[in-house]
Amino acid sequence: MENPKPGSEAQLRYTDSDYQVLKSGEFVRCAVTGMAIPLDELRYWSGERQEAYVDAKAASEREKSVRGN
Repeated sequence: MENPKPGSEAQLRYTDSDYQVLKSGEFVRCAVTGMAIPLDELRYWSGERQEAYVDAKAASEREKSVRGN
């Protein structure tokens, strides 16, 4: 895999327990906040929705909004 360009956004395919890099980059965007998440700090995502989250709070907020709670 090539080295990502500085400041470039990665494209990932998320599974339940891991992710696969489709396009190399340094970060992904949180689906809730829009914040950049460095790949080495990415801990929360949804394989079902193919989204990344900056933290557990953002993941929980997204889950609540999807389920209508």
